[in-house]
Amino acid sequence: MAAMAELISNSVQEMATNGQEPPVKYFSKGNDGGVLDAPVPLIEIPVVDLGLLTSPSTSAQELEKLKLALSSWGCFQVINHGMTSSFLDKIREVSKQFFAFPMEEKQKYSREADSIEGYGNDMILSDHQTVDWTDRLYLTISPEDQRKIKFWPENPKDFRETLHEYTVKLQETNDFLLRAMARSLNLEESCFLNQYGEQPLVTARFNFYPPCPRPDRILGVKPHADASAVTFLLQDKEVEGLQFLKDNEWFRVPIIPHALLVNVGDQVEIMSNGIFKSPVHRVVTNTERERNTLAVFCIPESDNEIKPADQLISETRPSLYKKVKDYVSIYFQYYQQGKRPIEAVKI
Repeated sequence: MAAMAELISNSVQEMATNGQEPPVKYFSKGNDGGVLDAPVPLIEIPVVDLGLLTSPSTSAQELEKLKLALSSWGCFQVINHGMTSSFLDKIREVSKQFFAFPMEEKQKYSREADSIEGYGNDMILSDHQTVDWTDRLYLTISPEDQRKIKFWPENPKDFRETLHEYTVKLQETNDFLLRAMARSLNLEESCFLNQYGEQPLVTARFNFYPPCPRPDRILGVKPHADASAVTFLLQDKEVEGLQFLKDNEWFRVPIIPHALLVNVGDQVEIMSNGIFKSPVHRVVTNTERERNTLAVFCIPESDNEIKPADQLISETRPSLYKKVKDYVSIYFQYYQQGKRPIEAVKI
């Protein structure tokens, strides 16, 4: 129980509520460039309309917009995704309700010391590690036989059903977008989907960022790119926090309440032979307002070989990446050392 006790005492929500001074392990090591809460410009991220992508008269133009978004920023906001604003609000509400419960209720779902699944925060893998100012609930969604239902909250009452419905819809959207990404590069449309596989890993991470007394020195999530193929983020409706890095400058992500923010992860960067960029991003904190988000990661089957599509390799553009299996296992080794895992698979 010692590891469990350490985990619970590290709840940032409790520290924020009690007005406790954050321990030094939460402070950024200074390699993140300047004062963390300094003003940064807003990104003009393209908005991609799934309705326009499916219509013969508008799909070519929308595919070009998708390609431009992923080759420049690595992300876009998606609308007309088939989910109503009221349903997205329901997802946000069950998340808020869970984190608002007393600690003893949330403790029922505490992660074990050697696993990321369940309620808690960062796994501490080294004494030098910077810890994120966030509590989270991390769940495996798919394959369904790998779900650990003991970590799925029974309260709020509709939590499990709502999350299941949401992620079923997202997996359909993910498959559609992987086909669209391939078409935008003039590839056979199942090219990326074939690498993604029939039994992908889909995980969900509910993030709670309480007000932070030192937003100038402490991050909600340290800079990283994702290990996924595709990541979907349901943003807080009111409170910003997500920032993307481009050309060594940070940019704020605007909030579009009825949209989903989509970014590609390292594995699509590999499949596209570097045409699509897996963006480095971080989450900043603020002193006044809490923030709730939900990230869903769509990750290729670990046994599948991920490699640049053959049609994207030529004499003028050779293969930039090695073939790789189970990229996620490489990812965590490098990420906690503050290194970009994709560097390990570059040729």
